[in-house]
Amino acid sequence: MRTFAELSDLMGRAALITGGAGHIGSAMARALCENGAQVCLVDRPGPIAAERYAVLSDAFPGQIHGLEADIESEQARIDLVAEVERRLGRLDILINNAGFVGDSQLQGWVVPFEEQKTDTWRRALEVNLTAPFHLTQLFTPLLKASGNGSVINVSSIYGLVGPDMSLYAGTAMGNPAAYAGSKGGLLQLTRWLATTMAPHVRVNSITPGGLARGQAESFVQKYISRTPLGRMGKEEDFIGAAVFLASDLSAWMTGQNMIVDGGWTAW
Repeated sequence: MRTFAELSDLMGRAALITGGAGHIGSAMARALCENGAQVCLVDRPGPIAAERYAVLSDAFPGQIHGLEADIESEQARIDLVAEVERRLGRLDILINNAGFVGDSQLQGWVVPFEEQKTDTWRRALEVNLTAPFHLTQLFTPLLKASGNGSVINVSSIYGLVGPDMSLYAGTAMGNPAAYAGSKGGLLQLTRWLATTMAPHVRVNSITPGGLARGQAESFVQKYISRTPLGRMGKEEDFIGAAVFLASDLSAWMTGQNMIVDGGWTAW
């Protein structure tokens, strides 16, 4: 029987993380690198992505590969395949982490349901659901060839439960239907892929609860009051789940959803 250290070892394996310059994406990248993986981070072009890539490259020389691509574009997703093959030569782990979250300035997003726009709905589904479908499809040959193929989809508690809109009262925040619909769809896509890609590739998901992001104090206090563990999430809360699902620690696990939410969905 292999030891825990042997099962969690990712030496020689290669990972692709979309939304890699984000808080959760970069935390997952750091954890995979600490366990020996080569990691390719994909995010939209911009100074934040460049800075995040530079920090991680300094911490893990030779293990981090930063790629600029907007995965809302179908062609950009197609172009990633050749680039990942060139950079990594293989792919063992695909983490579909990028998320369309919008902001209060996006038309038809953080507005009452009657005012939400179908074009904004389509954009959210393109990033949150279509891109994971398409990227998994595109990288299936590499994932199958690895012998250790693992896909991890990052969903949300709002793919599981309906929102309590009173949390957002008095803030610029909101909870659009497109976000919930796309994240719920991602969980079902995970189950569908798990059964159809087996036994060559495992497919699981991680469902995060709310992370502390400097939100309005009124929102934070109401959110915490509904969370059994009494706080919002931190990036480090998710790295254990990422390494577990990426490695042989979960070798007999597919089609499952790991909920990391401080107990939010327990009641």
